[in-house]
Parts: sequence; structure tokens; C-alpha cells
Amino acid sequence: MSKKKSKRMKKNRNVKSRAEKKATVLGNERKSRIPLIIACVCMVLITGSVLAFYSLSKKGTVAGTEPSTMMTDTSVVYPASLFDDGKARHFIYKYQDITIRYFILKSSDGIIRAAFDACDVCWRAGKGYYQQGDYMVCRNCGRRFASVLVNEVKGGCNPAPLNRGMSKEKLVIQVKDIIAGQQYFDFSRKI
Repeated sequence: MSKKKSKRMKKNRNVKSRAEKKATVLGNERKSRIPLIIACVCMVLITGSVLAFYSLSKKGTVAGTEPSTMMTDTSVVYPASLFDDGKARHFIYKYQDITIRYFILKSSDGIIRAAFDACDVCWRAGKGYYQQGDYMVCRNCGRRFASVLVNEVKGGCNPAPLNRGMSKEKLVIQVKDIIAGQQYFDFSRKI
């Protein structure tokens, strides 16, 4: 090879390497599309998860539950032993835009009882009940109701009864029965 040819080849190599360098600096070089594809797939998965969570939250959820509580599309199941101490436990069920509140307690006669945390008279105040010994007390008017009458007497300022059932040491409340109490917690309706 001649010296001229060898210089030209070196110059071409230098030109090529200069062009590669320039492309690298300016960001004009061809990049792999794999990271972009991975990012798109991740966004689709995240969006799907958010939509799935949102659709489940529209069905209804129970808050304030113990880890041993089971919830299905049709019922909420509590272990009966959860209420052995006789203390009223308050729960909320979110259904659409309404938060339905209810409480469960084991009354002094040994029966597990459930009622909405509202009544026919004071529901508009949205205050509910608290427990004082063997009584549930209305936070709005101060009336006291013996625990043995919860879920037995209805109307007036008595806690509105919530249907429940027992099955093998488990308290079962149907979701449809909880949703039926939404009238006590829809504060947007006019009376």
C-alpha cells in the first residue's frame, strides 16, 4: 500500500470516528426502543391496577375490621369471639359516595346484636351512639338504650336494627342488609 492510500484510510477512519463522536454528543445515535416498550407496559399495568381498585371501591368496603374478618361480594363475616368482651365495635361500609356506619356488640344476655349507628329521629345529626356500661347512648339527644334491646326495638331514637345471623361461631351480615341502611347516612337528601 502506498503512503497516500494509508493516510486516506486513516483519515476516513478518523472522519467516521468523529461522526460517531458527534452523534454521541448530540444524541443522534440510534437508541434501543426496549426501555420505551417496558415503560409503556408498566404504565398499562399501573393504570389497570388503579382502575381495578377503583371499581372494587365502588362496590363497597368495610373499614375498622379485624384481620380475622372476611368479606365477600355478598356478606361480611366476623368471628363471634371478637365480641366476647361485651364492648361495642363500630364499623363503616363505604358504598358509592355514602359511608354507612354500624356497630356490633354482645349484650348482657349473651346475644350478639348489630344496629346502624343512627336512628329514625336523630340520623340527620350524623352523631351515632357510644357505649356506656350496658347501654348505648345517642350522641345527639342523650337517650340511653339497654344493650338487650338493640336490634329488638325499632323506631324513634332506638338504634336502627341491622339484620345479622350466626353460622358456626361466626356472625354473618349480608351486604344487601348493610346497603339497605344507606338512607340514614345520605346527608344530601332533603326531608
